[in-house]
Amino acid sequence: MVTFIVGDDEERYEHVSKSLLCIRSVFFRTMFGIGMKERDAAEVTVRNTDLATFTALVRYLCTDQLDLGDEEGGRAQRALDLRQLAQMYQVPRLELLCAQALQESVLPASAVALLEAAHTMGDGRLLAQCRRYVADNAAEVRASGGVEQLRHLGVAKGLLGDALDQVAELKGAVAAREADLKKVRA
Repeated sequence: MVTFIVGDDEERYEHVSKSLLCIRSVFFRTMFGIGMKERDAAEVTVRNTDLATFTALVRYLCTDQLDLGDEEGGRAQRALDLRQLAQMYQVPRLELLCAQALQESVLPASAVALLEAAHTMGDGRLLAQCRRYVADNAAEVRASGGVEQLRHLGVAKGLLGDALDQVAELKGAVAAREADLKKVRA
């Protein structure tokens, strides 16, 4: 068994089976393998995460169940954080489950934050989904404060480009409609 000391607050996650972690993760198999100091350690320090996210990772490895919590707004952030841990700890199925959860959590209040996170992570699929969502639900996103959440200039430029493309499409549709009306009148 091992106890993890997690994050800057050094919170404890106790009594975790090293054997089970080794079976489910190449990263842990290496960490607890021959020649590694963690093999015989009773405590292992884990940085760059918080206890809730690390607990979700370990619980997934132990139970094969994804738990992002109950708080709707917090689920998207937990999925983002857990996805990064899944990448770090080489758990590809969990990474995919988190990506799916992120795609399902695109809502007016979360769309811009997810868009910026997708841009930062280089997740083209989520980026495209968020851009389309913002374009299709612009009024709702704006009313939820999404526009004020924008921090990344590249993302803002992308959204502006999308808006200009939509304006051009609408102008083209209006021009075509006017041409059709002229034909009908003639």
